[in-house]
Amino acid sequence: MGVPAIDLRGVTVKKAGKQLVSGIDWRVGIGERWVLFGPNGAGKTTLLQVISTYQFPTSGTATILGERMGRTDVRRLRPRIGYVGPAPSALVRRYLPCRDVVMTGLHAAFVDTRWHSYTPEDRRYADQQMELMGVDAMADREFATLSDGEKKRVLIARALMARPELLLLDEPGTGLDLGARERLIASLAAMGDGARTLTVILVTHHAEEIPPGFEDILILAAGRVRASGRTREVLTGRTLTAIYGMPLVVESSNGRYLAMGAE
Repeated sequence: MGVPAIDLRGVTVKKAGKQLVSGIDWRVGIGERWVLFGPNGAGKTTLLQVISTYQFPTSGTATILGERMGRTDVRRLRPRIGYVGPAPSALVRRYLPCRDVVMTGLHAAFVDTRWHSYTPEDRRYADQQMELMGVDAMADREFATLSDGEKKRVLIARALMARPELLLLDEPGTGLDLGARERLIASLAAMGDGARTLTVILVTHHAEEIPPGFEDILILAAGRVRASGRTREVLTGRTLTAIYGMPLVVESSNGRYLAMGAE
């Protein structure tokens, strides 16, 4: 099968005497797109922190892009991982034009572009990533003038600027209205068309936020794996009913999902 993008074996994380995730086994192949799903407090963010190399397991082993944590310099590994979430988003210089925001991703920097050197090819590549995410028409607009949905798509383009091998998206649909959410989902669905070697992990707790093409899912609850496998087989009313403790049904159409209370 070759070297996987993510190989977690028995990963457990404890903080302040509390066990946040326990005994997680998870293998993700190169180029796969997975959903990390579960209710609030399930351990999704903790597991994402392990994969991003910013949280070391208390026990178990985590091998990311062929590098085992604890046996490698994570500072060399981190540039190979793109991450989009609340923490990095807060560091963006809001007065910068969107193209500049995207270009700063090349150096994983949040300072003005004048502090680093960029080539015409870098500029063209930034424009390509913005086009991929459907925000190319906003290249010259100040980041601060964008809607929340537009900002999130610009930040994903920024994460792609460094040509990462692994992209982590931490609940990118949070706070978006219906139109913004659907435009984001369309962009994420299209992402796989030209990036066959890019591995993507999407964190969400809403079934309707899962884009077409994200064919595998890991479901957490109370820090443990409750289900894992093909999304169409695992994301079922029976699984969610057991997790949430209420009758739920899941409907699917054209690669999209909807979870709701059973009548």
